[in-house]
Amino acid sequence: MFYNQGYAGTTAARRYAAVHSGSRTEGATPHALVKILFDELLLALEATALAERQGDRAKVSDKQSRAMSILFALDSSLDFDKGGDVAMGLAQIYREARRLLLLAARERSAEPVDQARVIIAEIADAWSQIG
Repeated sequence: MFYNQGYAGTTAARRYAAVHSGSRTEGATPHALVKILFDELLLALEATALAERQGDRAKVSDKQSRAMSILFALDSSLDFDKGGDVAMGLAQIYREARRLLLLAARERSAEPVDQARVIIAEIADAWSQIG
């Protein structure tokens, strides 16, 4: 029969997203995997800012945690021996994005999240152009 858009719709969407993510990462090159992380990070930042504007504290917390996890994953993937100054610069950018997310949580404001999204979007765009 028909399902309403409540629990069943949400569960189906999550399953689809999990399958979609799995198919995107399967067999991806390291460069493509980082692009996927950037894509997911930008989505998490957008969702965090939107939830903040709507006052949905549970969603803010969930999406902010996802964004932080991705930032830590990106940071931990840096090779400082081979990457030199570029790796150091990226580490500073990821650190600044994490600081802005924490500031947003403390102030309950979407503006710092928007700022983090802008700086990450620049890096994500550059990454797409080199790949």
